[in-house]
Amino acid sequence: MTLTDQQLLGSPFSAATTAQDVMAGHDLSGRTVVVTGGYSGLGLETTRALTAAGARVIVPARRPQVARAALQEVEGSEIVPMDLADLGSVRSAAAHISDRLDRLDLLMAVAGVMATPERRVGPGWEGQLTANHFGHFTLACELYPLLAAAGGARVVVNSSAGHTLTGIRWHDPHFRTGYDKWLAYGQAKTANALFAVHLDALGRDDGVRAFALHPGKIITGLQREMTLQEQIDRGWVDEHGKVLAADFKTPSQGAATGLWAATSPLLDGRGGLYLEDCDIARVSAPGRPMDDGGVRPYAIDPEEAARLWDLSLAATGATPLTR
Repeated sequence: MTLTDQQLLGSPFSAATTAQDVMAGHDLSGRTVVVTGGYSGLGLETTRALTAAGARVIVPARRPQVARAALQEVEGSEIVPMDLADLGSVRSAAAHISDRLDRLDLLMAVAGVMATPERRVGPGWEGQLTANHFGHFTLACELYPLLAAAGGARVVVNSSAGHTLTGIRWHDPHFRTGYDKWLAYGQAKTANALFAVHLDALGRDDGVRAFALHPGKIITGLQREMTLQEQIDRGWVDEHGKVLAADFKTPSQGAATGLWAATSPLLDGRGGLYLEDCDIARVSAPGRPMDDGGVRPYAIDPEEAARLWDLSLAATGATPLTR
């Protein structure tokens, strides 16, 4: 993947496209999918759309009881307990999934946290980097043999326009010299994008292709640790929590780009790309406003991606990719 690959494809879809629009005509019978966070927000919309198309969807859930309530009427969904911020829990979930499957057609990393208060997890790691990146990194590595066995699997990782806030802070990735919740979020989202770049580079010979994406601006549970006043001050909602900003998507529209990444034949033979609005995103220049869209060069840089992969492998002790 190079910067020149980040070119619009001319997809028939747009920012207004819904999950139902993307999935129309797709038959996923016989396909097995893992969707992290698949019981709330964009993840729930994703699970509903995939099961409606016939897929078997396994939902790792930090809150299994909440997941059961949300998915009780979603036929074709299954729940596996898992906490992305606890790598022991991630490994247990991956082992449970591996014991039950002989192949995995699609892994969708939808779960995430945003702008949280400072939290230290594991050996003192910063919480947003751990939940958003290290957890998904470990899960993908542990499930990789199943993905390779599918002979054409895709991995879809939800990043965000928030990646424009910062690249990887190599000098202090865990914010030991002072915490900033938005820079921590931005770094984690850059990590999501870089993870897809190097996973694709390593996996393509096994038919495993990876994509990262910005789903758009959507009010979901992702904002749960922001105060109402913070959201009002940003012009997102009014004092009653009603969405004001005209550029916000519905949850169904927010799930559309991930579903397009998972199923579009336009992406056959491609990978390592950053997507938005159901198309490949353009490269954005440094200093451009976040809301202008696109992807910063540092978030798709192969050398940065390889460096992050090595750091993540050393930190997590995840299983190196093997068939």
